[in-house]
Amino acid sequence: MQKTDLCVHCGKPYKRYFNPTPTTDIIIHDPMLGVVIIERANEPHGFALPGGYIDEGEQAECAAVREAHEEAGLLVELVGLLGVYSRPERDPRQHNMSVVFVARAPNPGALKAGDDAARAAFYQLDDLPSPIVFDHLQILADFGKVLANERNLAPIEPFPGQS
Repeated sequence: MQKTDLCVHCGKPYKRYFNPTPTTDIIIHDPMLGVVIIERANEPHGFALPGGYIDEGEQAECAAVREAHEEAGLLVELVGLLGVYSRPERDPRQHNMSVVFVARAPNPGALKAGDDAARAAFYQLDDLPSPIVFDHLQILADFGKVLANERNLAPIEPFPGQS
C-alpha cells in the first residue's frame, strides 16, 4: 500500500510504502521428543515457535536456520516448507507474513534458550503450553496434518550451507 505524506522538514510530498514484513518460523520436530516451543522474552509474551525477521539480502531458508540457532541453540536441517501464513492480524505488532519450515535437529540435546527466548523445550502436539501466541496454534495444527499424512510439505529451494 502506498501513501503520500508531507516532509516535516521541507513540506514536500513523498511516498511511503506499507507492505507486510517477511518473517520465518521453524517447526523443529523430533519423533520422540515433539516440537520445540520457546517462551518469548518480549511482547507479546507467551509461547511460540522459534522464528524471526528475514534480514535484507537473506534467503528465507537461511533465516530459518539462523533463527533456530539463535533462539533454540540448535543447528537444524530443513526438511520442507509447511506454508506461508500472511493474514494481516496474525501478529498484533504489525502485518508480518511468515514462511514456515519444518526442520530436524541432529543433536536435540543441545536445545537451550537464547536471543529472544526466555526458555525453550520440546512439547508433544497434544500437550502444548499456554498461551500460544500469533497464529502458531494453526501452524501446529497444520503440521499435525503432515504427521497424519493428510497434508504434504513442499520442497525447499537449495541454499548456502545446505548439505
